[in-house]
Amino acid sequence: MEVSIVSVHGAKQLATIVADPAMTIGELKNEIRQKKGHLQPERQELRLEPRSKGLDDKVTLEQIDIKNGSQLFLKDLGPQVAWKTVFLAEYAGPLFVYLWVYTRPWLLYGDTKETEKPLVVDVAVACWSTHYLKRILETLFVHRFSHATMPLRHLYRNCAYYWIFALYVAYHINHPLYTAPSEKQVYASLAFWLFCETGNFSIHWLLRNLRPAGTKERRIPKPTGNPFTTLFNVVSCPNYTYEAGSWIAFSIMTQCLPALLFTLAGFYQMTVWALGKHRNYKKEFKDYPRNRKSIVPFVL
Repeated sequence: MEVSIVSVHGAKQLATIVADPAMTIGELKNEIRQKKGHLQPERQELRLEPRSKGLDDKVTLEQIDIKNGSQLFLKDLGPQVAWKTVFLAEYAGPLFVYLWVYTRPWLLYGDTKETEKPLVVDVAVACWSTHYLKRILETLFVHRFSHATMPLRHLYRNCAYYWIFALYVAYHINHPLYTAPSEKQVYASLAFWLFCETGNFSIHWLLRNLRPAGTKERRIPKPTGNPFTTLFNVVSCPNYTYEAGSWIAFSIMTQCLPALLFTLAGFYQMTVWALGKHRNYKKEFKDYPRNRKSIVPFVL
């Protein structure tokens, strides 16, 4: 049978594919690439209608009632970049920018030789560097991505967010006129930061083992013998809960308003992601635990 591939913009005919009813959407995308070389499968989104949702790659044409002469609408998602590359660019930037300000303060503030550096400044750079080094190593060796790529245009937006905030936070904490909080506040916050960072890694490790390598398989995440994973009893995305906790700790430790603004911006975005994942879990798994919230235990 023949299937017409039409652009979602203006209903322009892009290609006609000779297909078998048992062909999957993923296989159809490969056929489209044979006719339109610039349209790699990763940048294609096929739809039943111009404004409907994208079709899953595993769905067959027969399952969505595609017959001879039927149309499918294609949205070009634009040039793509690997998720691993995105993460590495996002996380290497803040690490470089913060260390640049910390090790070369004279570039921003002039001569600072006579200024005594508070202990919290050294603690803050250690926490910041450890956090982003952990993220880079997790990207390389822990994370398994359900999607191979994302639109290239998002890379610039994401990097700008992380890199500019890094400069904003580093500028204030390393400033010669920075006023440090008490050591008790610093050490108490540091302890909570270490707790949350350990919890965040524990959840990432559990999620890695939940998805077999090379697959997009999804299962219900459940606590293991690791006590940090017990947070799965009350929230769907404890990795975001721990992440938010570590940035709250960092903000209290440094008593820095830009750090708090970065925390609030991050928490908002993580909440959006967590709510979406929570909805998907409940939709996909009929036996999904009803007592779980998305990110904040018993609240949200």
